[in-house]
This record gives sequence, C-alpha cells and structure tokens, in this order.
Amino acid sequence: MEIVAGLLIIAVGSFCQSSSYVPINRVREWSWESFWLVQGIFAWLVFPLVGALLAVPSGHGLMELYTANPGAALKCMFFGALWGVGGLTFGLSMRYLGVALGQSIALGTCAGLGTILTPVFTGNAGSLSTAVLAGVVVTLVGIAVIGVAGAMKSASLSEEEKKEAVKDFNFTKGIMVALLAGFMSACFSIGLGFGESLAFEGTPEIFRALPATLMVTLGGFITNAVYCLYQNGRNHSWGDYGRKELYVNNILFCCLAGLLWYSQFFGLSLGKGFLKDSATLLTFSWCILMALNVVFSNVWGIILKEWKGCSRKTVAVLVCGIVILAISSFLPELIK
Repeated sequence: MEIVAGLLIIAVGSFCQSSSYVPINRVREWSWESFWLVQGIFAWLVFPLVGALLAVPSGHGLMELYTANPGAALKCMFFGALWGVGGLTFGLSMRYLGVALGQSIALGTCAGLGTILTPVFTGNAGSLSTAVLAGVVVTLVGIAVIGVAGAMKSASLSEEEKKEAVKDFNFTKGIMVALLAGFMSACFSIGLGFGESLAFEGTPEIFRALPATLMVTLGGFITNAVYCLYQNGRNHSWGDYGRKELYVNNILFCCLAGLLWYSQFFGLSLGKGFLKDSATLLTFSWCILMALNVVFSNVWGIILKEWKGCSRKTVAVLVCGIVILAISSFLPELIK
C-alpha cells in the first residue's frame, strides 16, 4: 500500500504540473518574457523555498545546511542552471508543437536521460538494474508512439487547421527544440542526485529532497531571469511591469501557474518517501514523474482541442501511447 500511495502522490503532482500552462493562458497583455519571469519567481523561488523550509528542524536554518555541504549545493545550482536552458527551450517546444506533443517529446527525452545519467554521474550506476532499464525502454516506446501520432496529425491537417490548434505550429522546428529541451532538462535529475546529502539528520523521508530542489530551481531561475531581462531590453517590454491595472489578474495567474508547476517536485519528494523500501522504484521515480507528465499533458491537449480534426486512427495511436506510458510507471516493480 505504501508503494501505491507513493505512486498516487507522484501522479497528483504530475497532474498539477501538466495543468500549470492553463493559467498562463489567462495572463493578459504581457510579453512572453515578462510573464515567464514572474511565474518563475513563484515556481523556482517562492514555493521551492517554502518547501525546503519543511525539511529544516527547529533551531536550524537552510544556510546552515548549504554551508555545511557547499560542494553539493554548488553542483545542484550548476546543473540547475543547465536545466534552466531546457526550461527556456521547453516553452518554445510547446509554442511550435502544442502542449500535448511538445511536452511529450521534451519530457520523454528528459525521462530517459535523467533516469540513466543521474546514477552514472553520481557514481551509483549499479542501481540501474534490468528492471529500471526495461522501464526506461517501455517509457521511450510510449513516447515514440505519441510522436508517431504527432507526425500523423501533422501530415493529415491543412496549414489552416494546424494554425487553429497551435498558432505557431512547426513540426520540424518543434521536434528539434523539444529534443534539446529534453536533453538539458535531464540536468534537473542529475542536480537532485548530487543533492542527496543536503538534508539534516532525522529529516522525514518525504521532505529530504526539498532543500536540493531549491538549489536546482535557484540555478534554473538565474538562467531564465538573465534571458528574460535581456529580452525585456531587446523587445522594449519593460513597460509590462508598470501596468498596474494588470497586476491582480496577471500576478494571480502567474502565482497559480508557479504553484502547480512546483507541485510535481513537491509530490516527487513526498512520493519517494513512500517508495523507500523499493530501490527499483526510487531509481525509476524520475522516469515515472516524466511519463505521467506526458500522460496528463496529452489529456490536456485533448481537452484544449489540439487534436481536433485528426482521424480516429491518429487518436487511437495517441491513446495507445498514453496507455503504454501509464503501464511503464509501475512495470519495473512487477519485473524486478
């Protein structure tokens, strides 16, 4: 039952993450760089800080933890900065491919590379058991099937229909950007791997990963903030921040988007606390989160009518990919 509870908690966090781009659509009259920076303040600073404080016992502080383990903290930030590049291109992948296909390709690449490279980089390659590798393979098969559905969609729709579903739809450019986003986004998992020592003795298992998560998101925030501020200057969009009549609406939805986005990693930390007796699922947990993100992002893609106008065959291939991903989430536990 603990394993089931852990998987359900990760699934809830995943659903929240996949929903985080919905409130962004309610942000009004701000340029991309302005709302991306503001939602990032909540997603990568405010809520991760609140989460990390849950792992700090009375009488101690976060800086005490980081200064005691400076090497681990800096590695978390470094890989977080690399992940930040993935975050920037991740947004572009959805711009060119839509929520469903964009998240599918980027998160699929992120899932496989993050699961495999994290143990390798941190010296724990022995944890990559046959069951874990089998789970990664099945996950990638599911992603590939969804990619086929996306290609079928691209081939079957007219240019007008593509633009109606996704305004800037560009399959070739989108695939290239999504693969880059997935590769760089895998650095988040590597950063968490290096941050395993960033926890006070006696910290509950469900909160242990949260201080490391803050360091990774801090690194990512720096990368994104530099880029967004540069774009503000380049596009002369500084005026966005001075439009006080938009503050209530835009900050509210940016805050909601940030909370929903961070929920995936809060849920991952809580879920791993329930998976502590299964070394296989602990190693595979990153892949589980990413696979479920793909599942729920495609559910939102259907709700947002991004697959409107596609043939039944295309939708059937899409559903098949979603089912494969759902199975991959618990497959390693069954075959270990």
